Amino acid sequence: MCLSIPAKILAIDGNSASASVGGAVVRTSLQLLDDVQVGDYVLIHTGFALQKISEAEALETIRIIEELQQTRDGSVSENDHYK
Repeated sequence: MCLSIPAKILAIDGNSASASVGGAVVRTSLQLLDDVQVGDYVLIHTGFALQKISEAEALETIRIIEELQQTRDGSVSENDHYK
């Protein structure tokens, strides 16, 4: 199973880009995509942008990842999931 994470494109330099992932800036390859612009959201896996996604989909995925992280860290009680 592969996991890709949403990232927002901050800057483009040829076939690579700087992207924001969870507050960190990472370099990613754009070789697999056409028509990526600054401000677009993409899914990144092993340093490659695999596909463009909508802002709404990216933000929802980020929210879910953050919720899972809080649950793993014990920040959210089990009962909070049923409210």
